[in-house]
Amino acid sequence: MSNANSKAADAKPDVFQAISDPTRRSLLQLLVDQELPVTTLTGHFPMSRTAVSKHLRILADAGLVKERKVGRERRYRLEPEPLLELKRWLAYYDRYWDNRLLLLKQLVESDEDEP
Repeated sequence: MSNANSKAADAKPDVFQAISDPTRRSLLQLLVDQELPVTTLTGHFPMSRTAVSKHLRILADAGLVKERKVGRERRYRLEPEPLLELKRWLAYYDRYWDNRLLLLKQLVESDEDEP
C-alpha cells in the first residue's frame, strides 16, 4: 500500500463523516440526555450489537461520544463540543438562505407595486 493510501486508511472520521449515517445521528439523539450502555442502545436498532459498536467507534473517533467501562459494561455519553464545527459551517448557509429569501421578498413586493 502506498504512503498516501496508508494515511487515508488511518485517518479518523471527522464530524461531517460521522454524522453522515442516519444510525449514528440516531445514536447521538439517544445520548443527548443520558449515558447509556451499548446493550440498551442496541435495543433501538434492527442490527447486531457488533454493528452498533462499530457505529459508536466511528462517533468516538470523531470525538462525538465518550466511552467508559463500568464493570463488564461499556457506557457511552454525548460529547457535543465537536458539533460546534458543524454549527459554524451551517451558519454560513443560514445567512445565504436569509439573503436569498430577502431578495425574493423584494422581487415579489416590487412586482406587486407595478400595474
